[in-house]
Amino acid sequence: MLPCGRALRAAGLLRSAAALRPGAARRARCGLGERPVGPDLRYFLRGAAAAGEPQLEPEPGSAPGTGKVYLETYGCQMNVNDTEIAWAILQKNGYTRTKELDEADVILLVTCSVREKAEQAIWNRLQHLKALKARRQQARLPLRIGILGCMAERLKEEILHREKLVDIVAGPDAYRDLPRLLAVAESGQQAANVLLSLDETYADILPVQTSAGGTTAFVSIMRGCDNMCSYCIVPFTRGRERSRPIASILQEVRMLSDQGVKEVTLLGQNVNSFRDMSEVQFQSAAAPVLSRGFSTVYKAKPGGLRFAHLLDQVSRIDPEMRIRFTSPHPKDFPDEVLQLIQERHNICKQLHLPAQSGSTRVLEAMRRGYTREAYLELVHHVRESIPGVSLSSDFIAGFCGETEEDHQQTVSLLREVRYNVGFLFAYSMRQKTRAYHRLQDDVPADIKKRRLEELITVFREEAARANEAMVGQSQLVLVEGPSKRSASELCGRNDGNIKVIFPDAEMEDAAGCEALVRAQPRDYVLVKVTSASSQTLKGVPLCRTTLSRSVACR
Repeated sequence: MLPCGRALRAAGLLRSAAALRPGAARRARCGLGERPVGPDLRYFLRGAAAAGEPQLEPEPGSAPGTGKVYLETYGCQMNVNDTEIAWAILQKNGYTRTKELDEADVILLVTCSVREKAEQAIWNRLQHLKALKARRQQARLPLRIGILGCMAERLKEEILHREKLVDIVAGPDAYRDLPRLLAVAESGQQAANVLLSLDETYADILPVQTSAGGTTAFVSIMRGCDNMCSYCIVPFTRGRERSRPIASILQEVRMLSDQGVKEVTLLGQNVNSFRDMSEVQFQSAAAPVLSRGFSTVYKAKPGGLRFAHLLDQVSRIDPEMRIRFTSPHPKDFPDEVLQLIQERHNICKQLHLPAQSGSTRVLEAMRRGYTREAYLELVHHVRESIPGVSLSSDFIAGFCGETEEDHQQTVSLLREVRYNVGFLFAYSMRQKTRAYHRLQDDVPADIKKRRLEELITVFREEAARANEAMVGQSQLVLVEGPSKRSASELCGRNDGNIKVIFPDAEMEDAAGCEALVRAQPRDYVLVKVTSASSQTLKGVPLCRTTLSRSVACR
C-alpha cells in the first residue's frame, strides 16, 4: 500500500487481470533489494499495489457524470489525441465540457514527461490551481483535479504525496477508468490507475475533437515503443508497441472526412513500425526489411499488416484529404512506403527523419541502431525516391559524453542535409532510462545551452536557404484560418508542412466560377511565394482550387 495521510485509492493503481483483455495482465516485478543496472520489461508493467489488496468502491450515490470538465493539454500530438480520447469517454458518461476554468468541477491536465522542463510546467500549474481549489473549498464548491498521461505514469507517487490537491492520477492506458476514478475522488479519496497494458489501443473509442470544425485532425494508429533508445522515457511511460486494427483506423478517418476535415496525421511513438495482428491470415507474413545499415535491439517481428498497407488504404478514403504521419523511426522506411508516398497525390511529400546526433559515437551511446553514414545514405535514397521532399528532424544537444568534436559533426550534418523543419533540445536526463543507469550526464548545463544555440542558429540558416529556393514557385496551401499577427492575412501550410502567409483577398476560383471568392478555412489555395524565412513563406494568392485539380494541372 502506498503511504498517504488520506485514504489513498491504492488498489486503483492496478487493474485486475479479469478487467484486462487477454494477455494484458502479464507483468513482472523487481525483486526486493534489487537495483536494476538497466531497463527491462519489468519497468513496463510494474505493479504499484500488492496483489490481493481489497478494492475500495465509490460511496453510494457518488455516480460520475455530474459536473463540468476543463481539459489542458501539454506536450506532443499524441497528448492532443489522448485528450480527445479521454473527453470521448467522459462525455459518454454524462460529463459536460467547459472552456472556463472557474466554472469547472473537474480539471484534468494531460501531461508530458519527455523533458524536465515539461514536467516543471505542470508543477507550476498545480501551484496556481492550489489557490483556486482553496477558494472553492471555502465556498463549499468541490473541485477535483487530475493528472493524466506520461507524467502521471512516471511520477504517480510523488504527485499524490507532494501535492495533496491532486485527486486522481491516470496513466496513458487508464483513460477508460476515468469515470470510476472520479467517482472515488468525489467521496473524498485519492484515486489512481497507472497500469500499463500490453494491448490497449482505444480502438473502439472514436475521439471527440476538442476543436469542432477544425481543418486538421490527429488519428492514433499505435501506442508505445520498443526501440529502447538510451535517452528516452517513452517506453516506460507508454509501454510496449501495439497497433490498432486497420478497420478501426479507417472508420475514424472516414468519420473525419464526413466532418469536412482536410488533413489527417497518423500518430504513433514509432508510427512506421505499425503491425496489425488482428487478421489471422496475415499473422505469418514475413517481417519487412529494415533501412540499409540500420538495426534494432529486438528480434524481427514477423506477421501482421504493415504500415505500407495502412497508408495505402487511408489515402484511398478521400482524394481531397491530405495524409501525414509522425513520428517515424528512420529504420522503418522500406521502398514500398517511399514509392507509395511518391505516387499518391494526397500523401504529403514530407518526412520526419529524427537523427538526434550527427556523431556515430554518440548515436551508438544513444542506441539508435545506425551510423552517421547509414543515416545520410537513407536521406539520399529518400530524396531520389521522392523528388522535392521536405525533411524535418530531431536533435539533442549535450548528450552523455558528447565532445566538442561530436557536436561539430552534428553541426555539419545539419548543413549537409538542410532540413526544412527542426526540433532541437538540450539533453535532459530521465529516470528509468538506460542512460540514467549506465551513463553520466557529464556535459555542463552552460555547454549544453551554448551547443543548442549553435545548432539552432545553423538550422535556421540552412532552413532559410532551403525555403528561399521556393521563392517564385507556386505552392498549394491548405487554409487553416486568419494569421495570428494580422487579421488581414490568412495562414496555412503547404505540402511540406511549412507555414505560408498570404493576404485575405478576393481571388479566382479554378472551378470556373466567374465571381471572385475569398478563401475560407479548409480551402486549398494556390499561392505564389514572394519571400521566405527559416520558418515561414509569404506570398500572393493566385486562385482557390482543389487538391485533385492542382495535381492534374502540374
